Amino acid sequence: MRKTPIIAALLVAAGTGSRFGAARPKQYVTIAGKTVIRHAAEALLREGCVLQPVGDAAEIGAALSGLAHRAVVAGGATRQDSVRLGLEALADLAPDIVLVHDAARPVIPPGTVADLVAALATHDGAIPAVPVADTLKRGSCGLIDATVPRDGLYRAQTPQAFRYQTLLDLHRNAGTGATDDASILEAAGHRVALVSGHDDNIKLTYPDDQARLERILSPMMETRTGTGFDVHVLVEDRKLILCGVEVPHEKGLSGHSDADVGIHALCDAIYGAIADGDIGRHFPPSENQWKDADSARFLVHAASRVAERGGRIVNVDVTLICERPKITPHAAAMITRLASLMGIEESRVSVKATTTERLGFTGRMEGIACQAVATVMVPA
Repeated sequence: MRKTPIIAALLVAAGTGSRFGAARPKQYVTIAGKTVIRHAAEALLREGCVLQPVGDAAEIGAALSGLAHRAVVAGGATRQDSVRLGLEALADLAPDIVLVHDAARPVIPPGTVADLVAALATHDGAIPAVPVADTLKRGSCGLIDATVPRDGLYRAQTPQAFRYQTLLDLHRNAGTGATDDASILEAAGHRVALVSGHDDNIKLTYPDDQARLERILSPMMETRTGTGFDVHVLVEDRKLILCGVEVPHEKGLSGHSDADVGIHALCDAIYGAIADGDIGRHFPPSENQWKDADSARFLVHAASRVAERGGRIVNVDVTLICERPKITPHAAAMITRLASLMGIEESRVSVKATTTERLGFTGRMEGIACQAVATVMVPA
């Protein structure tokens, strides 16, 4: 073998997944925001593998868009045929090691590939496997025929690892009906090593498996809260824009942008929740490009910063502080506008108003203030 072995990974995705019962093959079902096959491909690429997909070129190409992989090889009539075709396609690369992995297994636990490669130092093949823990029964017609001893029984998983040339030669001369590649080596008299598998390495087979994989693949989330406060003076000859809505009034708010005090406070609350500075950092008032700008742009940006972190806005609460104008007649329109800009449901947005009982600058109707609170969930 080369000093640094070339490891290729066959990503076998030619099956139809009839037991899963979905409208399309199970490897293209979306779990935790990605297709199952993409989760599997990314896991193999993280291990430094050269990826060789096998299956429908159009479906796989769309699912793996942006990922490095070799040209997709069309699958065969059986899984065994598909693996053989994938192995033949790797002949020009001539890898030292080949991993064969089911595209319907999106989780490859850390350490699995390293353990498999280490086992190939003394064996021609190695597979991850988990000891059978449940009592096994053989049955027919709804009745138990016998209890099957579980001692020495394992549940085989993938990726299964082999010396490339050995597996290719055996596949070229193998009979039919092999359910996995290790069995082809076993039939030829080769000893195949077992390495520790993991219960998270689930093959998506039945609908219940999807819920379990969602729990495994979805990141742990934490809840964060941010607050924002802003104030602008009321002046003549300006439109009054509050929470993205033009409100009829004899005066408007003064500011470098459109001076939407509601959106400005809300942006600061969102930025604060993700520790991302404030509105002035992202849109400095010293820059002329923001002069008279529609503050809607600022709120879209703040929401996008949450999304970029894999998070979501749970709810926001905006309190406008002024004697006039009356906010209640416009609150519903404000909620609709803010929800649209943030891409969340209106039920997650609150807009309300209060006064200072004619005390202070808001009580003297010299300006309008706003305070806002935003709650977000982001990966821990």
